[in-house]
Amino acid sequence: MKIVFMGSAAFAVPSLKALADARHEILEVVTQPDKPAGRGMQMTSCPVAREAREIGLPLFQPKSVKGAEAIEHFRELAPELIAVVAYGKILPRALLDIPPRGCINVHASLLPKYRGAAPINWAIANGEEETGVSTQRIVEELDAGDVLLSASTRIDEAEDAEGLYSRLAPMGGELLLRTIEGIEEGTIIPKPQDPSLVSFAPIIRKEDGHIDWSIPASSVFNRIRAFKPWPGSFAFLEGRQLKVVEAAPAEGGSGEAPGTVVESGKHLAVACGEGLLYLVEVQMEGKKRMSAADFLRGHKVQVGTRLE
Repeated sequence: MKIVFMGSAAFAVPSLKALADARHEILEVVTQPDKPAGRGMQMTSCPVAREAREIGLPLFQPKSVKGAEAIEHFRELAPELIAVVAYGKILPRALLDIPPRGCINVHASLLPKYRGAAPINWAIANGEEETGVSTQRIVEELDAGDVLLSASTRIDEAEDAEGLYSRLAPMGGELLLRTIEGIEEGTIIPKPQDPSLVSFAPIIRKEDGHIDWSIPASSVFNRIRAFKPWPGSFAFLEGRQLKVVEAAPAEGGSGEAPGTVVESGKHLAVACGEGLLYLVEVQMEGKKRMSAADFLRGHKVQVGTRLE
């Protein structure tokens, strides 16, 4: 099948590799334009652009796919199908109408749950025990198209967003190939999403990492896993940001107000709305990350101190 592949983020790389290794003809890879990044603000390509160049595939990096010139470009390519994985832009109706077999998307959740930009993060933050990947028909409403196929996986109780991301990405590539095969063979029956089951996964903001000690320790732990590596989870100790890199929840109560340090010897434990959170690895603002034990050797944190 003649396919245009659209993707930018690292999550899309396994899907591009899977298509390249299969018998399909990739007419072009469409990604976000190179952008300045790093301290030197050097022009940097996104992961999919780098992979396309390495494979030797045609690359197109338009600032927008909504203009008449871009639409005409795709019409001239005449793809049978457009596959979209973590591209980062909404596709216009004029583009969706071009391929006769439609536009399909790989989404990192079990739709209709967690539509939106950050499904992996919010599944962990909300304490889900299961998630997966779905393929769907792309429509103008975000992630609202009919589901074609899905594949599920358990979320390990200690798994963070980085680890789950690395597992779901190749699952997405495998599901994309199965979906295209099913479309060719006419064996896939699109399934409309149940509106009553819809939930959303909005883009992660810096402030989402600010720890709320009033919620249960298990919920704080879930959010620490979810917001790793960005924006990270943090509180403030004596006016300085203290990032919590690793933690472990524990049952039981101390009777202290949420955010109060209740252990500060061999371990660093903080009271939450329910239970305690043991800070296993931390990073003080401007310092390197270290175990809580090493941190306490250099910082005298008194029991009763409040982490804001």
